[in-house]
Amino acid sequence: MNSAGEPAPVDLARSVARHSLGWLVAANLVGLWLAVVLLWPAAGDALAPLTYGRWVPLHLDWQLYGWMSLPAVGALLAWFAGDQRIRGAQTALRLWSLTLVLGGASWLAGETSGKLFLDWTGWARPLLPVAMLALWGVLALATNRRWPALATRERLARVAALALLLPVPAALFWSMGRDVYPAVNPDSGGATGAALLGSTLGIVTIFLLVPVLLRLPSANAVRPRRSRGIVAALAVNWLVFAAIEHGNVSHHALAAIVSLGSLLAWIPLLARHWRGYAWSDAARPWLRAALVWWALLVASGWASFLPRVSEALKFTHGFVAHAHLAMAGLVTSVNAMMLTTLVRRPAPRGVFATWQIGFAVFVAALLALGAVESEHEAELFRSENWTQALLALRLAAGIAMTAASIRWLLDFRQT
Repeated sequence: MNSAGEPAPVDLARSVARHSLGWLVAANLVGLWLAVVLLWPAAGDALAPLTYGRWVPLHLDWQLYGWMSLPAVGALLAWFAGDQRIRGAQTALRLWSLTLVLGGASWLAGETSGKLFLDWTGWARPLLPVAMLALWGVLALATNRRWPALATRERLARVAALALLLPVPAALFWSMGRDVYPAVNPDSGGATGAALLGSTLGIVTIFLLVPVLLRLPSANAVRPRRSRGIVAALAVNWLVFAAIEHGNVSHHALAAIVSLGSLLAWIPLLARHWRGYAWSDAARPWLRAALVWWALLVASGWASFLPRVSEALKFTHGFVAHAHLAMAGLVTSVNAMMLTTLVRRPAPRGVFATWQIGFAVFVAALLALGAVESEHEAELFRSENWTQALLALRLAAGIAMTAASIRWLLDFRQT
């Protein structure tokens, strides 16, 4: 700390890690409770009126806005700070976490919009946008403070970033409203090719920026040329997204299938881009895991969009497995890449293996259940032995993953 009470970059990174991992642990514990209730529904009576439906928003939104978001917030703060201290960063982190606490209280009280990942409603609706605006203010003040020392290119990059981030809180607040679209929207067309392509390209764009935000050095002399090629490929893919039909487009439409299949090219392209940077030894295992989960996610996502496959997996645990492949597999590994880079040290011994093995078992159990669920739904609702065994395996894997997250959090609580 300096005389103004501002944390040094590494101290700030450790604070980001504590907040991030704290929400991972909290969301995982809620997830364990949900897994218990799925296995033994009568157990839910113990916490009535805090029913399954009241706990679900905590698990989903604490994962998304806590664990999924805060490492990226840390990377943003690190990019804006450089090697300097950044004023107000700790306050912004605390406000963000307080927002999630208050949001959880709202959802447990039964106040929710019913819109997936947009459950903020009533008095809780402005909380997250306000926290985002506070973070934006910290970034803007950091830019203003360092403005005289910044090169022209750095100034333009910061102004562009601030301009892109500024509308996000208002857009989020607007989308939370029930008058925008209903929780179950018959006019949305569901997960069409355009919707999936656009959302995944957004994720690809963020992933491409991760090493830039972390200010990683180049791993070889040819990376600048490769980077230009990656940018061109991304621009072409966004043009494809803009050109195809949007809205209620059937997954039987050839254009939707082909355009979504263009994401398969990003399996090698993302790997090539990331490997062009000099990642630390602590981040490399997570990077390799992220690339494996990324390949499986894109390939399985495209395959599950195809006719007949989509109908067989719809509303089954197979799609639940796919969602976890994205969040608990891919994004968790990417976040671990960021955290280990920011704090400049690896996760505690055993955390990586425990999480990855536990997650692989978790997804396998859900996929096995989803593969036959549509033809044996009665056996699932009757809690037959084979369905209970798969749900129990899922619970055991969840316990292992939660233990890994607790182990990692405790490592930071002790420093």
